[in-house]
Amino acid sequence: MTPPGYKTVTVRIEGRVQGVYYRAWTDQTARRLDLDGWVRNRRDGSVEAVFSGLAPQVDEMLRRCAEGPPDARVTNVVVTGEGGAPSAAFHVLPTTH
Repeated sequence: MTPPGYKTVTVRIEGRVQGVYYRAWTDQTARRLDLDGWVRNRRDGSVEAVFSGLAPQVDEMLRRCAEGPPDARVTNVVVTGEGGAPSAAFHVLPTTH
């Protein structure tokens, strides 16, 4: 159960987001915003992430994901799911299908 004022989202980030420091940038940014969750590359060239925390911080993370690190060229940030309970802290996971 998600505490009041918290939210969890699963997102897919598309564009030039692999090989440009996007996962490490996401990890650092999420930790600065005190979010839980994870980030990983997908074999289709996108990046997938789960962000969980206070709603304003999650919203800020989504805004920042649309910009990404300097070498990224984000074309789309899609929320693919809401809810759930990721593990505590933030992690970088291996690439998945």
